[in-house]
Amino acid sequence: MANILVLGGGFAGVEAAIKLSAEGHKVQLVSNRDYLFVYPISIWIPVKKKSFYQVKIDLKLLAVKHQFIFIQDEVIAISAKQKKVSLVNQELSFEYLVVAMGMGKMPMSGLEYTHSICGKPEEAEVIKRELEKLVQQGHGKIAIGFGSNPKDPSATAVRGGPAFELLFNFSHYLKKLGLRNQFELTFFAPMKEPGKKMGDKPYKKLDLFFERYKIKIRKGQKITRFEKNAVHFEDHTQLESDLIIFIPGGSGHSVLANSDLPLTDAGFIKIDEYCQVDDFEHVYAVGDITSLTGPKWAAKQGHIAEVMAAATAYNINKHSKGKEKRKSFKAHLNIVCVMDSGDGAAFIMRKPDTEIIFPLPIIGHWMKKAWGFYYRNSKLKNIPRIPGM
Repeated sequence: MANILVLGGGFAGVEAAIKLSAEGHKVQLVSNRDYLFVYPISIWIPVKKKSFYQVKIDLKLLAVKHQFIFIQDEVIAISAKQKKVSLVNQELSFEYLVVAMGMGKMPMSGLEYTHSICGKPEEAEVIKRELEKLVQQGHGKIAIGFGSNPKDPSATAVRGGPAFELLFNFSHYLKKLGLRNQFELTFFAPMKEPGKKMGDKPYKKLDLFFERYKIKIRKGQKITRFEKNAVHFEDHTQLESDLIIFIPGGSGHSVLANSDLPLTDAGFIKIDEYCQVDDFEHVYAVGDITSLTGPKWAAKQGHIAEVMAAATAYNINKHSKGKEKRKSFKAHLNIVCVMDSGDGAAFIMRKPDTEIIFPLPIIGHWMKKAWGFYYRNSKLKNIPRIPGM
């Protein structure tokens, strides 16, 4: 039985802790929050289809259910060579380390004037309140967009889907209230072809969604800064908005500056195909905090984080027993998305030799809701886990 320390209470960290604990190892999971936030369904908090409580899972309860130790604390430094991690309130040692703390965001001027559905969980509630103010006002302008990280393309596409979903859900919500014609919804992004990583076919059909939900488009111009109620672009134009929701491109986690782990120019941890950190036999990294090498269209998604976590748990277990067999996560690299619109969805899949998009009117929305129910209750062992999901 190995002493394993997992840093991070998101999809990747929790899945790694569950899998490693199931193998009989002593697992400690550290998170600065006492809950796992299910980001894929947080898009429904602003439109009142889900409460904040329904989108989070108690980590203390997960720890009891899966028999790992939960420590609520903040990581401040990682010393992989000394096999120690410094927290605000204590220092922990380990035999094996799994780093899964997510990523930071690209700094931009005026970012404080924006909100993000992929940022701190509490921001979903803030967006709900700001949207409600505009609803009470009876009219307004809303701009939703996402950015990029030129140094790491995989940290760009990861946040495109939620921006699109939020736009479509806002449109549907306002339509149900009889206010859609009183609101201007605009999508904006600095890239010329935002969403192209989903594949040529899905990208071409995005315009049909924008047209159906009456969404304007501003793309292909670098964002120079944000101000209160305005987005400024490199061509000296601006987009006025009463509510700006922007998902920045990802960057390396701030804690990594206080570590001896090998990093890319973008600040992400360098790993091999087995999720083992370069030059460290007993240290692994999974999810958004890693440098995700692979096809140019590869994207950091929740299901990829779980695949990486499962491979990591398998590899640590084999290594701790002196066995050479390993599992790679790269064979499972793909993009899978049920892009919800409030009144339906579109199923999108991209693999090396496959590009699929097909509409799922009405049923698609309920399929995503069913996934949210399944994810929560299977993690809590209230229902059986489906193999491969």
